[in-house]
Amino acid sequence: MTNKVAWLEDRGVVRVEGEDASSFLQGLLTNDVERLKVGDARYAALLSPQGKILFDMLVVRIPAENGAAYLIDCAAAQAADLAKRLGFYKLRAKVVVADESADHGVVAGWGEEPENATGGIVTRDPRAPLGWRAILPRAKAAAVGAGHVHEYDGLRIALAVPKGGVDFAYGEAFPHDANLDSLNGVDFDKGCYVGQEVVSRMKHRGTARKRVARVKIAADAPPPGTPVLDGQLAIGTLGSSSGREALAMLRLDRVEDAKAAGRGLTAGGVGVAVEE
Repeated sequence: MTNKVAWLEDRGVVRVEGEDASSFLQGLLTNDVERLKVGDARYAALLSPQGKILFDMLVVRIPAENGAAYLIDCAAAQAADLAKRLGFYKLRAKVVVADESADHGVVAGWGEEPENATGGIVTRDPRAPLGWRAILPRAKAAAVGAGHVHEYDGLRIALAVPKGGVDFAYGEAFPHDANLDSLNGVDFDKGCYVGQEVVSRMKHRGTARKRVARVKIAADAPPPGTPVLDGQLAIGTLGSSSGREALAMLRLDRVEDAKAAGRGLTAGGVGVAVEE
């Protein structure tokens, strides 16, 4: 299988390390990081007390001389804010938090894993069969280039893996809205974390009304943010696209209403079909 790689310029890196690093992150994030082995990654989010996603991330455990150490692969535009927010929660915990985006970059690849990643760390993407990711010294990541990013996005969209800030809005979406529950981003059996009560209640009551779903577009896809309409009624928002494949945040009940009535959906005047 041909191996393809792409530098994800829009990803940043935050480091968390120290004697209390594992318990510190365990009490904040939606997934279990205490059982994470060195060299493995977990998808997780930091929520508001109301259960909405403030940051989503891939957490990678790395070797540490004392305590534990983690590299967090997150949206570059949020890296500084994430480091600052984690600092607020630190209190007396023996941890050091630092935004290392200026020194490290993230590369995604699919096909066979690279033979080595000198000076970096390679992990399988835990969300879906998206291949592997590597956190490398920034110069090495940049040298890979972003030539295959569109192909990577096509694979991501085909697997219904949303991109924060495009397919869902930070501070507005619940984990279920953004498919974190189906992308291995929430551990429903772990102990308490910020926003846990709301997430657990949504799971047990089945109250999630919105989801990011795959859709087919009848022509060139309108830009992200274009309303998805059932007639004149807005029932969702279009997100990222690749050709005529796209993701959209949709009100599931209203999609079913339109389907039952035999009405087609549109976005920007273009037909939209929700994929099963």
